[in-house]
Amino acid sequence: MTLTLLDWFSLFINFFGASLLAVGGAISAAPEMHRFLVDEHHWLDDATFASSITVAQSAPGPNVLFVAVMGMNVGLIASGGVQAGWPAWAYGMMTAYTALIGMLIPSGILTLFITKLAHKHKDLSIVRSFKAGLAPIVVGLLLSAGYVLNIHNNHPSSDWPLWILTLVSAILVWKTKVHLLLLIGSGALLGGLGWLQA
Repeated sequence: MTLTLLDWFSLFINFFGASLLAVGGAISAAPEMHRFLVDEHHWLDDATFASSITVAQSAPGPNVLFVAVMGMNVGLIASGGVQAGWPAWAYGMMTAYTALIGMLIPSGILTLFITKLAHKHKDLSIVRSFKAGLAPIVVGLLLSAGYVLNIHNNHPSSDWPLWILTLVSAILVWKTKVHLLLLIGSGALLGGLGWLQA
C-alpha cells in the first residue's frame, strides 16, 4: 500500500490543523492524531500509535519528536515495512517530514505572534483572563491524550497499580515540591524491576 497524493495532502493538513489544537504542547493533540491515523485511515494500529509516542518521549529532545516517529511509522508500514530496505526508510523519512512540518509551521508562526502580542499587552485583563482560561483546556486535552494512549492496553483488572502510581504522582506534584525527574526515575525503576507493566 502506497500513499496517494491525496493521502500526503491529507496527512499534512491534518497535522497542520492538529498543531492549532496543541494548546499545552504537541501531546495534547494526540487524540486528534489517533482519530485520523488509527480510526479513520487505519495507517497505524493502537499499539504502534502508543509505542510511537513512548519511544519519542523516552528520547532526549523536544516533545514534538513523536510526530516524526508517527510519520515514519506510517511511511514504513505503507511501503512494506523495515524488511523492504532503504526505499521504505526513505519513504518513512518523507512521511516523517511531512507530518513534522505540518505540525510545526502553524504553531510556530502562531506562537511567535501571540507571544509578542501577549507580552506587549500583558497588563490587560483580557490577556490575563485568556491565559487563565487556557489552563482547564490544557488539563482536559492532556487527560484525553492519556486516555487515548491507554486504550490499546484494556486490562482494567491488572492495571490498578498503574492507576495508583498515576494518582500518587499527581498528588505529589500538586502538593509537594518533589522534582519530576525523581518521579520519572521511580516509575522507570518500578517498571524495570517488573513491579509495574503496561
